[in-house]
Amino acid sequence: MSDRPEQGGASPHRAAIVTVSYESGDVLPAFLASTAAASSRDVEVVVADNDSATADALRRVTETAGARFVAVGANLGYGAAVNRAVASLDPDVRWVLVSNPDVVLAPGALDRLIATAETDGTIGAVGPRLLEPDGAVYPSARLVPSLRTGLGHAVFANVWQGNPWTKRYRQDGDHTVRRDAGWLSGACVLVRRDVFDRLGGFDEAYFMYFEDVDLGWRIGRLGLRNVYEPGAVATHVGGTATRGSSERMRRAHHESAYRFLAGKYAAWWLWPLRAVLRVALSVRARATRTR
Repeated sequence: MSDRPEQGGASPHRAAIVTVSYESGDVLPAFLASTAAASSRDVEVVVADNDSATADALRRVTETAGARFVAVGANLGYGAAVNRAVASLDPDVRWVLVSNPDVVLAPGALDRLIATAETDGTIGAVGPRLLEPDGAVYPSARLVPSLRTGLGHAVFANVWQGNPWTKRYRQDGDHTVRRDAGWLSGACVLVRRDVFDRLGGFDEAYFMYFEDVDLGWRIGRLGLRNVYEPGAVATHVGGTATRGSSERMRRAHHESAYRFLAGKYAAWWLWPLRAVLRVALSVRARATRTR
């Protein structure tokens, strides 16, 4: 496949937007409404549902908005649901925007992401400037964690806000400049379809969290770039589907963090560092539980 932008006569389904729903009725309508102005292209929108009890209502909301509803059949996790949705897309879809349903895309956001991706054939993924509801910038373009930054962030993030390991990992600084990143938040990220397929999509061993870190890391290992594009904007408004399950989510986050770093540093002689990492993440889990 050529990396040069296609000219006139391009397929109307060269781009798609994919999201995952799980009891997301409070946020899905706003997300779907925002997709219409996110691109001047004819974009296919797919909602993959992880076996919501309210699936029938979510299907009606989805289809009323002109999007397509895919019933996953079970709660397989975020990455697995995205994989099912992408597999259902037409072969001519070249760009896939993966987004949480509790995100609102700014007008033209998808077009800006695609324009940036098309400037260089070595770009595998592009992420927008992701805003919090109060307008603050969420650090969505970060370094791939190492054992050093991972340990430092795990131990100190909640007790020493300005620690150097967290600042380095989060890439705190000027969020108005386009730059390369180690990985881009899966809350909203554009991925080149052929790259996504080549990598086999998200690693489904991650039920929740770190599937985006892993994807960005694997994109980098292909010699491709993850690029942060501040000219494209999306707002992470948040939803109610995961409220009341903070302990389960906290546990999943730390398990996924360990899975990623233990897999990245899998050599047998690194087992003492993996053991320290396991302890550090357990300490952090207990500390955040008491906050």
